[in-house]
Amino acid sequence: MLLGFDVGNTNTVIGIFSGDKMLNNWRIETDMNKSADEFGMLINQLFTYEGLRMNDVDDIIISTVVPSILFTLQHMSQKYFGKRAIVVESGIKTGLIVRYDNPSQVGADRIVNAVAAFAKYGGPLIIIDFGTATTFCAVSDKAEYLGGTIAPGLIISSEALFEKTSKLPKVEIEDPGKVICKNTQESMQSGLVYGHMGMCDYIVSLMKKELADYCGQDKKVTVVATGGLSTMIDSGIDCIDHVDKLLTLEGLKIIYEKNKK
Repeated sequence: MLLGFDVGNTNTVIGIFSGDKMLNNWRIETDMNKSADEFGMLINQLFTYEGLRMNDVDDIIISTVVPSILFTLQHMSQKYFGKRAIVVESGIKTGLIVRYDNPSQVGADRIVNAVAAFAKYGGPLIIIDFGTATTFCAVSDKAEYLGGTIAPGLIISSEALFEKTSKLPKVEIEDPGKVICKNTQESMQSGLVYGHMGMCDYIVSLMKKELADYCGQDKKVTVVATGGLSTMIDSGIDCIDHVDKLLTLEGLKIIYEKNKK
């Protein structure tokens, strides 16, 4: 079996594969203070609940945008599984041609998403990841990672409103159903959610034009969304073709297959 970790700034998603089948996945809070032993015990509890055995894990792969957690997970892999984890980093085989000015600056999660999306949907395509930051990535029909856009995510935006103003409260990220709101909480939710929808629509429209110039006007651009808030944003806009919340874990499996030897 293959155990995969997708470590984001807010959440860590863990997936377990047997062959090509994903047996299960879990989402936990990213905690930079958690020790290797705590991670090991957590994985043991998750496995036990699902009737899985840690001894059946053959390999481990890690993608992280939180460098401080990488050493902890590597130590956990060695201690509890006796495995040296594969890490998604510069130099690993992905099947993509990275056209970034400095390829090492591209977040591992963005590359993993691009690998999975291209394998599933082909190119050209745009991948939107609604995480702590909202990222937009463009991939050509020739498997070239062209770059993209990084914007503050919904959670960051909400926290900034709360922390940088004197009277605005902390609110849940929910769709209020209207923009003419009659209380502060719904007014903030409206601005956050619909503002994010509008941003997505506009950035996707600009990206499609640039991709058409690069790949040809006859190529249809597919837009794929992932991340915890993708379903809510997709409900209010028409530019997203597919919502695929397990995209990153599937990308880890594909990258593992390219590097396991």
